[in-house]
Amino acid sequence: HRSLIVTAAQRIAALDEMPAMELISRTDATLRQLASVMNEETVLHRAGHPRDAMPVTAEKTRLAQDYVMLSRAVQRQLDRLQAEVPDGLTALRLGHERLATQMAENLRVIATIKNVTEDLLGDVAGIVARAARPKTYGPGGQISQPTNVAGGISVNRAL
Repeated sequence: HRSLIVTAAQRIAALDEMPAMELISRTDATLRQLASVMNEETVLHRAGHPRDAMPVTAEKTRLAQDYVMLSRAVQRQLDRLQAEVPDGLTALRLGHERLATQMAENLRVIATIKNVTEDLLGDVAGIVARAARPKTYGPGGQISQPTNVAGGISVNRAL
Protein backbone atom coordinates (compact mmCIF):
# COMPACT_ATOMS: atom_id res chain seq x y z
CA HIS A 1 0.00 0.00 0.00
CA ARG A 2 2.95 2.34 0.42
CA SER A 3 3.30 2.54 -3.36
CA LEU A 4 -0.17 4.14 -3.58
CA ILE A 5 0.73 6.93 -1.18
CA VAL A 6 2.24 9.92 -2.97
CA THR A 7 4.22 12.25 -0.75
CA ALA A 8 4.26 16.00 -1.11
CA ALA A 9 7.88 15.80 -2.27
CA GLN A 10 6.85 13.35 -5.01
CA ARG A 11 4.02 15.63 -6.16
CA ILE A 12 6.40 18.59 -6.28
CA ALA A 13 8.99 16.57 -8.20
CA ALA A 14 6.34 15.41 -10.69
CA LEU A 15 5.27 19.01 -11.32
CA ASP A 16 8.85 20.18 -11.69
CA GLU A 17 9.56 17.42 -14.22
CA MET A 18 6.38 18.07 -16.23
CA PRO A 19 6.94 19.27 -19.81
CA ALA A 20 6.78 23.07 -19.98
CA MET A 21 3.68 23.31 -22.17
CA GLU A 22 1.82 20.77 -20.04
CA LEU A 23 2.60 22.69 -16.84
CA ILE A 24 1.44 25.95 -18.42
CA SER A 25 -1.72 24.30 -19.84
CA ARG A 26 -2.61 22.60 -16.59
CA THR A 27 -2.05 25.79 -14.59
CA ASP A 28 -4.10 27.81 -17.08
CA ALA A 29 -6.96 25.30 -17.03
CA THR A 30 -7.04 25.34 -13.22
CA LEU A 31 -6.94 29.15 -13.23
CA ARG A 32 -9.89 29.28 -15.65
CA GLN A 33 -11.90 26.79 -13.58
CA LEU A 34 -11.16 28.75 -10.43
CA ALA A 35 -12.24 32.01 -12.07
CA SER A 36 -15.47 30.40 -13.30
CA VAL A 37 -16.33 28.90 -9.92
CA MET A 38 -15.45 32.14 -8.13
CA ASN A 39 -17.74 34.05 -10.49
CA GLU A 40 -20.55 31.55 -9.84
CA GLU A 41 -20.08 31.95 -6.08
CA THR A 42 -20.14 35.76 -6.35
CA VAL A 43 -23.34 35.68 -8.43
CA LEU A 44 -25.06 33.33 -5.96
CA HIS A 45 -24.12 35.50 -2.99
CA ARG A 46 -25.26 38.69 -4.73
CA ALA A 47 -28.57 37.01 -5.53
CA GLY A 48 -29.03 36.14 -1.86
CA HIS A 49 -28.54 32.37 -2.19
CA PRO A 50 -25.82 31.56 0.37
CA ARG A 51 -26.94 27.95 0.80
CA ASP A 52 -26.63 27.35 -2.94
CA ALA A 53 -23.15 28.87 -2.79
CA MET A 54 -21.86 26.46 -0.14
CA PRO A 55 -20.89 23.58 -2.51
CA VAL A 56 -19.49 26.15 -4.94
CA THR A 57 -17.36 27.59 -2.13
CA ALA A 58 -16.01 24.11 -1.37
CA GLU A 59 -15.09 23.66 -5.04
CA LYS A 60 -13.47 27.12 -5.06
CA THR A 61 -11.34 26.14 -2.08
CA ARG A 62 -10.19 22.92 -3.76
CA LEU A 63 -9.35 24.70 -7.01
CA ALA A 64 -7.54 27.49 -5.15
CA GLN A 65 -5.33 24.91 -3.43
CA ASP A 66 -4.58 23.25 -6.78
CA TYR A 67 -3.83 26.63 -8.37
CA VAL A 68 -1.43 27.61 -5.57
CA MET A 69 0.41 24.30 -5.96
CA LEU A 70 0.69 24.76 -9.73
CA SER A 71 1.65 28.44 -9.44
CA ARG A 72 4.48 27.54 -7.11
CA ALA A 73 5.69 24.98 -9.64
CA VAL A 74 5.58 27.67 -12.34
CA GLN A 75 7.62 29.98 -10.08
CA ARG A 76 10.19 27.25 -9.44
CA GLN A 77 10.45 26.53 -13.18
CA LEU A 78 10.29 30.14 -14.35
CA ASP A 79 13.61 30.18 -16.22
CA ARG A 80 12.83 26.95 -18.08
CA LEU A 81 9.27 28.07 -18.91
CA GLN A 82 10.47 31.47 -20.11
CA ALA A 83 12.92 29.76 -22.46
CA GLU A 84 10.52 27.07 -23.74
CA VAL A 85 7.04 28.69 -23.76
CA PRO A 86 7.35 32.46 -23.27
CA ASP A 87 3.93 33.16 -24.86
CA GLY A 88 2.24 30.64 -22.58
CA LEU A 89 3.88 32.25 -19.57
CA THR A 90 2.72 35.71 -20.68
CA ALA A 91 -0.85 34.47 -21.13
CA LEU A 92 -0.70 32.85 -17.70
CA ARG A 93 0.42 36.13 -16.12
CA LEU A 94 -2.48 37.99 -17.73
CA GLY A 95 -4.92 35.35 -16.53
CA HIS A 96 -3.49 35.63 -13.03
CA GLU A 97 -3.97 39.42 -13.07
CA ARG A 98 -7.61 38.99 -14.12
CA LEU A 99 -8.09 36.41 -11.38
CA ALA A 100 -6.67 38.80 -8.78
CA THR A 101 -9.22 41.45 -9.81
CA GLN A 102 -12.05 38.92 -9.71
CA MET A 103 -10.87 37.63 -6.34
CA ALA A 104 -10.95 41.15 -4.90
CA GLU A 105 -14.58 41.50 -6.01
CA ASN A 106 -15.47 38.08 -4.61
CA LEU A 107 -13.93 38.96 -1.25
CA ARG A 108 -15.73 42.33 -1.23
CA VAL A 109 -19.10 40.61 -1.76
CA ILE A 110 -18.37 38.05 0.96
CA ALA A 111 -17.26 40.79 3.39
CA THR A 112 -20.45 42.75 2.67
CA ILE A 113 -22.58 39.67 3.36
CA LYS A 114 -20.70 39.09 6.62
CA ASN A 115 -21.24 42.70 7.75
CA VAL A 116 -24.94 42.64 6.86
CA THR A 117 -25.36 39.32 8.68
CA GLU A 118 -23.62 40.62 11.80
CA ASP A 119 -25.79 43.77 11.75
CA LEU A 120 -28.94 41.66 11.43
CA LEU A 121 -27.85 39.37 14.25
CA GLY A 122 -27.16 42.40 16.44
CA ASP A 123 -30.63 43.76 15.70
CA VAL A 124 -32.23 40.39 16.46
CA ALA A 125 -30.30 40.13 19.74
CA GLY A 126 -31.51 43.60 20.73
CA ILE A 127 -35.11 42.72 19.94
CA VAL A 128 -34.85 39.46 21.90
CA ALA A 129 -33.36 41.31 24.88
CA ARG A 130 -36.09 43.98 24.83
CA ALA A 131 -38.84 41.36 24.52
CA ALA A 132 -37.42 39.49 27.51
CA ARG A 133 -37.62 42.54 29.81
CA PRO A 134 -40.45 42.48 32.32
CA LYS A 135 -43.40 44.72 31.61
CA THR A 136 -44.90 44.84 35.09
CA TYR A 137 -44.42 47.20 38.03
CA GLY A 138 -43.17 46.09 41.40
CA PRO A 139 -44.46 47.24 44.80
CA GLY A 140 -42.47 50.52 44.70
CA GLY A 141 -43.87 51.55 41.30
CA GLN A 142 -40.68 50.55 39.49
CA ILE A 143 -40.45 48.06 36.65
CA SER A 144 -39.42 44.73 38.10
CA GLN A 145 -35.87 43.62 37.43
CA PRO A 146 -35.52 40.36 35.54
CA THR A 147 -34.67 37.40 37.69
CA ASN A 148 -33.79 34.71 35.18
CA VAL A 149 -33.88 36.12 31.63
CA ALA A 150 -31.74 34.89 28.77
CA GLY A 151 -29.00 37.40 27.95
CA GLY A 152 -28.95 37.21 24.17
CA ILE A 153 -28.52 34.75 21.38
CA SER A 154 -25.76 32.37 20.37
CA VAL A 155 -24.25 32.38 16.88
CA ASN A 156 -22.23 29.66 15.16
CA ARG A 157 -19.54 31.57 13.25
CA ALA A 158 -18.08 28.47 11.64
CA LEU A 159 -19.87 29.24 8.38
